[in-house]
Amino acid sequence: MKRIAVLTSGGDCSGMNAAIRGVVRSALSAGIEVVGIQKGYHGLIDRHYEIMSTRSVSNTLQRGGTFLQSARCKEMMEEPGQRLAAENLKGLGVEGLVVIGGDGSLRGAMALHNQGIRVIGIPASIDNDLPFTDMSLGVDTALNNIGYAVDCLKDTASSHDRAFIVEVMGRRCGYLTLVAAIACGAEHALIPEVEYDMDRICENLRKRYREGRDNSIILVAEGVGSAQSISDQIKDRIGFESRIMVLGHYQRGGSPTTFDRLLGSRFGQGAMDALKKGETGKMIGLSGAKLTLTDMQKVLDSGQRPIDKNMIKLARSLEV
Repeated sequence: MKRIAVLTSGGDCSGMNAAIRGVVRSALSAGIEVVGIQKGYHGLIDRHYEIMSTRSVSNTLQRGGTFLQSARCKEMMEEPGQRLAAENLKGLGVEGLVVIGGDGSLRGAMALHNQGIRVIGIPASIDNDLPFTDMSLGVDTALNNIGYAVDCLKDTASSHDRAFIVEVMGRRCGYLTLVAAIACGAEHALIPEVEYDMDRICENLRKRYREGRDNSIILVAEGVGSAQSISDQIKDRIGFESRIMVLGHYQRGGSPTTFDRLLGSRFGQGAMDALKKGETGKMIGLSGAKLTLTDMQKVLDSGQRPIDKNMIKLARSLEV
């Protein structure tokens, strides 16, 4: 193998740069040239790329987002676009590709695999909704971002006897909301996987107010509803004021945690090693402390990663 390529696709997250760096430095140390594809699959179709060097990835480990940039690409959803992307890779002399991204990115990677491209996927999604990996890139940093924001909100909430309803990213997956609620000491977490009782929530908040508590925090996954809709439901029912906070894309940015820097580096090296061994159509993952490889089609066919039942049990025992 003489030349490989790497790209980031879909939503950005902290840790992607560490993964790119892991791929590039591992490949170059083995005498393999690396092509960095810019702006995800759009870069494949439009032939936007650069030849990478160790200098290309210098001073990137501590940066959030992705210096190769990312984008969603409708053309990769159709066979003509997939065929063009594969032809462009072959025209560049690329013998292997590393795709860093979430579910949609892996679907594009699988399409390229079916077009005869050797490809390995790296899971990168703050939702932590991809199966066959304990953690995806960006999750730990997002959790730390949420934790910092909630800690700040508690200070101002306490100053005014207020409840804050905080909207957290997660689409159909409540992992971020649930884990952040446990770690931040929130009063309630509303997630898509578990039904909630608004009457019980309001009664608990009223009880806290009667006991002299000076703040309450409710975390709500965007897949359940908006912070505003939850605020409207509890308005005038809890005995004190409520405010909303939509964390939005703040959760996806920022300098990656040590965990995400290490995980990205391990994923990058692991993906490169897999390509050198002739593996293709697989996603690298984390199981305990070990890296794993799973057939990408199996990952895509398995649907969303389920919420850990032990985490739900923990939340309930803590009365979250």
